[in-house]
Amino acid sequence: MRIKSCAFSGSWYPGTARACEDAILGFIQDTGKGKEDIGSPCIGGIVPHAGWVFSGSIACQVIQALVPDKGQGVDTVVVFGAHMHPSDSGFVLASGGVDTPLGPIETDGNLAAALASCTGLASLSPADFPDENTLELQYPFIRYFFPTARIVAAGIPPAADLAGQAGQAVVEAAQRLGRTIRVVGSTDMTHYGASFGFFPAGRGRAAVDWVRNDNDAAGIEALTALDHEKIIRQGLSRRNMCCAGAAAAAAAACKKNGAVKGICLDYATSYDASASDSFVGYCGVVFSKG
Repeated sequence: MRIKSCAFSGSWYPGTARACEDAILGFIQDTGKGKEDIGSPCIGGIVPHAGWVFSGSIACQVIQALVPDKGQGVDTVVVFGAHMHPSDSGFVLASGGVDTPLGPIETDGNLAAALASCTGLASLSPADFPDENTLELQYPFIRYFFPTARIVAAGIPPAADLAGQAGQAVVEAAQRLGRTIRVVGSTDMTHYGASFGFFPAGRGRAAVDWVRNDNDAAGIEALTALDHEKIIRQGLSRRNMCCAGAAAAAAAACKKNGAVKGICLDYATSYDASASDSFVGYCGVVFSKG
């Protein structure tokens, strides 16, 4: 089996199995107490994709929340991501698998092929698949919490029609193939400051408060409403989601699969960890059937 090798291990997240496990156990310990009742079952969510030191705890919370009750299994985890423009073409890993420090994850080739056939996404081999932190930083969490599951990894541009179509198509294909799936959309929130060419609210704490309480709050409202068209509009007009296509596809998939609500589990900014005039927002959302 041909494997897409890691490009960010040892830098954006730990590079060994032991270090990944220790980090994940630390995230679980730090966030596992007093968690809000989020309903059951959770069938998908939205995760950030910065280095684990900044947003790994939030991503871990979301993916852990997707683990079903004992006695139930998940066949495939679908991960939507990629930094793209509305005019870009989407893509999917068609075969092989992806590597992680915890061991490889095999691609669900039949589900990937069905998704590509229904949407026109380009089918890429592991050798041609791009290095995407939006996707790769989720793989160790998936390998840890879903050790027997396969994966479908896809890049989705911020185009409402395609994102909605991709989300619905992957659920319909999974149902035809008899797959139990979980769906994850990978996006960070507002990229604020001179480094990103976006600073409408000045600098310092006032800017952080605007990002948190206004710009990112509007994006989270669209996410928790499972409104894929509004997610795209928010991401493009307010620049509060860098991968709005991925988030929209995940929301559309979960709505198609029976989700009725979204819940924001956590929110943070890189400013919280390292104060700077240029910073990024991160949120974790789960989609629940109840």
